[in-house]
Amino acid sequence: MATANKPAETATPVAKPKSKRLLMVGVLLVLMAVAVAGGWLYLQKRNADIMLGVEEEHEEEEEEVVVEMAAPVYLPLDTMVINLAPDGDRVAQIGITLEVIDNAALERVKNYLPALRSDILLLLSQRTAEELLTNEGKEKLKADILASAAAQLKAPRKPGERRMPQPVRKVHFSSFIVQ
Repeated sequence: MATANKPAETATPVAKPKSKRLLMVGVLLVLMAVAVAGGWLYLQKRNADIMLGVEEEHEEEEEEVVVEMAAPVYLPLDTMVINLAPDGDRVAQIGITLEVIDNAALERVKNYLPALRSDILLLLSQRTAEELLTNEGKEKLKADILASAAAQLKAPRKPGERRMPQPVRKVHFSSFIVQ
């Protein structure tokens, strides 16, 4: 009988270390899961703080850039009559009004008015009647006139000097007749 008790005693201690190992592995897995979850939450909060900091910086920059918009100032140009391309049989009579940013810009634009009118006449004479009769053609003409005005009124600047805003804000048509 004594021999029968020995194997039972040796079997019991072997079973206890296996259950201790399983318990240790389980505890270790739980601790690792908690550590991973904590790290993930920390990184999420850190990224959120960084994003908020960046947004706050952008809001501050936007506040610095925001300029109080004054009432628009308009400069109507004389009505232009142009022979249209390609054969010159068609004629367009177009009234153009330039919207400038302020009165100081208005005076600057007036100084360049002969050059601006010349560029606008050249742009118009390159168009066909079919182009000018579509909304897309009119919008493209507006964009081209605005780009031409920007090129004419581009002020030279020194390095490090703040860029002056474009004086001509928009181009409007006050009359548009194609015959």
